[in-house]
This record gives sequence, structure tokens and C-alpha cells, in this order.
Amino acid sequence: MQGLVCSPAAMESVVLMESPNGESVARYRDRYRAEEIPRRYWGAGHLAFVILFSLGGIAIAISQLANVSAWAWLTVPVTFLYANLVEYLGHRFAMHRKLPGLGLIYRRHAGQHHRFFTDQHMELDSAHDFRAVLFPPLLVIFFFGLFAFPVGMVIAMSGSANVAWLFVATALAYYLNYELLHLTYHLPRESRLARLPGLARLKRLHQRHHNPKLMARFNFNITYPIFDRLFRTRI
Repeated sequence: MQGLVCSPAAMESVVLMESPNGESVARYRDRYRAEEIPRRYWGAGHLAFVILFSLGGIAIAISQLANVSAWAWLTVPVTFLYANLVEYLGHRFAMHRKLPGLGLIYRRHAGQHHRFFTDQHMELDSAHDFRAVLFPPLLVIFFFGLFAFPVGMVIAMSGSANVAWLFVATALAYYLNYELLHLTYHLPRESRLARLPGLARLKRLHQRHHNPKLMARFNFNITYPIFDRLFRTRI
């Protein structure tokens, strides 16, 4: 953990963590719930939508496969690595840097998610707080529209339908995996899922990322720290 003096970009994110009057996490949560979560919001329904959207898309994609060749199955690991890279780049830059046209994504993540959850306050209080964890439609459109849809279209236009459908299925599976892992990191400590050995280790990496002094510099992979290792941003 060398060189923890924050860069200007990191300091910009740190500033977002504290209001001018030193607002506590508890007070910010109360304000966020009052101002950002609709009265009719249903956390369990939000999670159900994520699961059904992903599984439904995966089922449709798989149903379109026919006579898949051995080389076509390589689409699965390649797509997995591509999705891990997209996760890393999207999180490191769009979510922690003010980029032109993507200010709402920055505000949603650095300005809200990281104020709702800090490394000292990682646990949500109820399913109502799923709103602060699960992807809103804006971020789903951003990631699938910018990274997944164009690639899928290029693959489809190349004439390899099986590869295109395998890409879609794997991308959706990775998205579902992302959402469920991220949600698990923010479950109450008494949750059995949060205490599983493998998940506990990944949660520790994510918890370090939620340190205001480190969040704009380290641990950008939410799921598996493949590209954090390659780019030396894992601590």
C-alpha cells in the first residue's frame, strides 16, 4: 500500500464523501432514502427483476444455439475476460472520474454509493437499501449499450450466430454474477452468505475500495481481481 497520497481525481471523490457540515453516514442514509428512493420502491422486486432479466435473456440465447462447434465454445472464457475488463475500466474511469456525458454515472457511484457505504459502514439495513447497490436502468444501458451491444452486433454480422448467442448468454451471466456478488458484500455481517470463505475474501477487497482515501485508486474489480492484478491496482 505504497503512495497513498491521493491524486487530484481521488481527492475529488473524497470531497464527495463529506458534506460541508460533516454529515455522518447515518444522516446521509436518511437523506438518501428520503430524496432518492421512491416511496413505492420494492427492493425484493428490484432484485427479482435483475434475476429474471438475466436468466430470461440467458435462456433465450441458449435456445438459439445449434450444432455448436468446439471453437465456438471458446467464446465463453473470452467473453468472461472481456466482461471483467469492462467491469474494471467502467468502474475505474466512468464511476470514479467525471467524464463528458457520464456525469450521472459518476454522481450515482462516487457521489452516492460511496457515501452510503464506507469501509466502516458496509452493511445495508434492509431490502429497501437495495436501491443503493443494484444497477439502476441508466447503468445497465451504459454497460450493455457501450460495451456489449456493439460487440454482439459485430459478431452477429460476421455470420457466426452461435458465437453471438454465446456472447449474449455469457455477458448476461456475468452481469448477474456481478450484481449478486456486490449485493452480498453489503449484506449484514450475520448473513451466512457474507461469511462464506471465498466471498469473505472478495468482500475484504471491496471493503478496502470503500475507504475514501483509496476508492479512486485501488480494487476496481467488483467480482474477480483479474485486471486489478494485471494493472497493479489490487491491495
